[in-house]
Amino acid sequence: MKKIRLQKFFTDCGVLSRRKAEEEIAAGRVKVNGHVASLGDKIDPQSDVITWNDEAVYAQNEEHHYILLHKPRGYITSTSDPQNRKCVLELLEGHRGRVYPVGRLDYNSEGLLILTDDGELANRLMHPKHHIEKVYRVKVAGTVSEEQFDKLLSPMTLDGYKLLPIKAEITSVDETGTVLKMTLKEGRNRQVRRMCQEVGLTVKRLCRVAIGSIKLNNLPVGKWRYLEPSEVEYLYKATQAK
Repeated sequence: MKKIRLQKFFTDCGVLSRRKAEEEIAAGRVKVNGHVASLGDKIDPQSDVITWNDEAVYAQNEEHHYILLHKPRGYITSTSDPQNRKCVLELLEGHRGRVYPVGRLDYNSEGLLILTDDGELANRLMHPKHHIEKVYRVKVAGTVSEEQFDKLLSPMTLDGYKLLPIKAEITSVDETGTVLKMTLKEGRNRQVRRMCQEVGLTVKRLCRVAIGSIKLNNLPVGKWRYLEPSEVEYLYKATQAK
């Protein structure tokens, strides 16, 4: 695809006016493929990764793609990695076109990850005001005491931020540890792991199994599928302005 000036990309996406885009680029708040952009830079909207204030900005395509991936452990939720670790995009064999991860699952976590080239939906899903429930299956070492469980459900603060209340239940206990089902309405950085650490629990395995009504179900680890139109419609409705 023919390269275009960076400020034109922002106007084509309907994100910023040309003048405002130039101001943001000059202020160093725009990056291309992880590097701070300069006025006059040209980009390929279909292959280059553009971020503004560290949030991805997406090219507008006539037809969008929506992918549900069962992310394995040992992959990073990114489009590239300077440390040459495996990236989730490497798993999308058979899909043609550029998509981007919506939100993150850390390197040692697994489970449901949505990827898309629909910038509007991605930004709606990641916006803090849209509290779509995210469900995690969390295996911790040993048993969970009543005191630890109560603390998980009690008001908690991380990095000075008061977390929204969560739901939790113990689903199984055996000699290998305890499995918890934890439901969150937000997804702060490593929130589940840090909450468990805060109450003295060691996470052995963490898997996201649902985002709202979108469920991982029996999709094998490392495999992906396209979202059904009804699932995309649900995500748009779930993130519409209240």
